[in-house]
Amino acid sequence: MNMVLPDPDFWRGKRVVLTGHTGFKGSWLALWLQRLGAQVTGIALPPASEPSLFAQAGVAQGMESHVCDIRDAGATAARIQAARPDIVLHLAAQALVRPSYAAPLETYATNVMGTAHVLDALRGLADVRVAVVVTTDKVYRNREWVYPYREDDALGGHDPYSASKAAAEIVAASYRDAFLSAQGMALATARAGNVIGGGDWSPERLLPDAAAAWSAGETLVLRNPHATRPWQHVLEPLAAYLRLAELLWNDASQAGAYNFGPAPHEAATVGRVIEIAAAAYPAAPVRYQSDVKQPHEAGLLALDTALARSRLGVVPCWALAQAVGRTMAWYREFHAGASARALCLSDLEAYEKAGSGGAAP
Repeated sequence: MNMVLPDPDFWRGKRVVLTGHTGFKGSWLALWLQRLGAQVTGIALPPASEPSLFAQAGVAQGMESHVCDIRDAGATAARIQAARPDIVLHLAAQALVRPSYAAPLETYATNVMGTAHVLDALRGLADVRVAVVVTTDKVYRNREWVYPYREDDALGGHDPYSASKAAAEIVAASYRDAFLSAQGMALATARAGNVIGGGDWSPERLLPDAAAAWSAGETLVLRNPHATRPWQHVLEPLAAYLRLAELLWNDASQAGAYNFGPAPHEAATVGRVIEIAAAAYPAAPVRYQSDVKQPHEAGLLALDTALARSRLGVVPCWALAQAVGRTMAWYREFHAGASARALCLSDLEAYEKAGSGGAAP
């Protein structure tokens, strides 16, 4: 079964507000929306890392980019209302588990109240037909069981990041039921697994840290080699978000929560991912570190993606080995002097070709 790709004819000329466009996933999505011909307005804080994909790939080219903190309700509403969007894609977030322990109030303010501010700005906007709120696979009350989580399983969260995203799910459902459905807007939430891909320079990211260490001839130090996650290339969930928006535009009754990720049996441990990644470097030393003082993180996590497959035709284009290989090739070529923008556009072209049934270049 081939992936049903985003439709350029649908996106061409659509007015899209994209929050979080300066982040890793947001930068990739902004580039793809530009490629599809959408009129994109971005709302986000300045990039949180140095370097950043947003700057390195010139993401601001071909879109309207605004620095705006979604914790500021008035400024957020003004920017959204001025853009008169047809579609809103809400990605802005404090997106990391471990930093959420250091800054829990900032995490809750951004992920819970920030989401409420974005959705409240949509009340009464007649032009907006669709909103997709991106949360995470970590919204589920994690029982460390082997069964993949379904969309109607209980929400929860041990760490502030997971709990704040579970709360954002409840906020989104409330706005949909109390306000937005009645004005003809379809609102869905998207729960995606761990993403990998070139251009992620956030702290404590597995493959960026590996590429940086091995490129410098250093040893990669890892924690939790047995932790299992539903890894996927960043283009997989982004394609799913776009397909979800297309579905909701044509059928608002399909609004709700959706899981996006690889098949449950394709979830892999940190150690397995590093084994695949090491093939890209002639010498790739690794040392595993046991730290009993590290904060709690989920050990086993997998998603049931049957709903996305049946309603959206969303299936992975790239298996784990290909996703990891392309990610490491991106960093290796970037460190050798290649353009970040060219590398991203090359991956987009390869993904679209693979999704349509052709061989990737």
